[in-house]
Amino acid sequence: MTRQSSAAQANPANRISFQGELGAYSHMACVAKFPDMDVLPCPSFEDALAAVQNGAARLAMIPIENSTAGRVADIHILLPDSGLHIVGEHFEAIRHCLLCSPNATEETLKRVTSHVQAIGQCRKNLRAMGLERVPFADTAGSAKYVSEAADPSLGAIASELAAEVYGLKILRRDYQDEGNNTTRFVVLSQTPVEAEDYNEPVMTSFTFEVRNIPAALYKALGGFATNGVNMTKLESYYESDSFTATEFYADIEGHEGMDNVARAMDELRYHTKRVRVLGTYPQERKRGVN
Repeated sequence: MTRQSSAAQANPANRISFQGELGAYSHMACVAKFPDMDVLPCPSFEDALAAVQNGAARLAMIPIENSTAGRVADIHILLPDSGLHIVGEHFEAIRHCLLCSPNATEETLKRVTSHVQAIGQCRKNLRAMGLERVPFADTAGSAKYVSEAADPSLGAIASELAAEVYGLKILRRDYQDEGNNTTRFVVLSQTPVEAEDYNEPVMTSFTFEVRNIPAALYKALGGFATNGVNMTKLESYYESDSFTATEFYADIEGHEGMDNVARAMDELRYHTKRVRVLGTYPQERKRGVN
């Protein structure tokens, strides 16, 4: 199931990169969306994006938001400057497991390590068990660490696949606080896909910075309402530590080849300093009616 490939044996055109170790949820998303592609684990989001930029992989699978913990940190900042294009999306149901070494039990467990997102998604259960939380770079990496440590007081929050890969015992399945815990991923490529090539409903993702004038955001978004364009997501973030320039990330239904979307985007550009379209791609889940 891992389909891991080395640089020497794999064809980069059939390789997809992700952040984390084998067994990560991003790895599972790659297998679910592209079961015939080889996977390339990377230590950071920057490395996963760089693999596509330098041709080591054709695609990258990047988590962008979670239904319980919200947006994934830094992604909104990394994507616009990557030079890559969103060409797809994937929704992966997250079923966390509480893992430990074979010689551990719930009674011996004192500390649990995992990615901060996974810890946040299990905080109620962790509090109920009185377990200390130890942040780690990624979920599968924490499972690998626990396997190597063989410490009965240390556990990890990771996937069932990670337990299989690293020989860990599953103490509890479905350890997440919310039963419908889902992560949305985006698929990135060097080459965009023309919206006209899609026969199914599509999404368009973009970032923009409003002008520093009263009601700037209201004016910038007015065109979407008047032209009947459904905006499914809008988030603000700071691109730097100055707190002077607010950036926004948005998802809308449709593409700029559609008259109403083109009018809305023209109005957005008129009222903003800059707009960067990140990509147009098929909806994996229907949001509404275009």
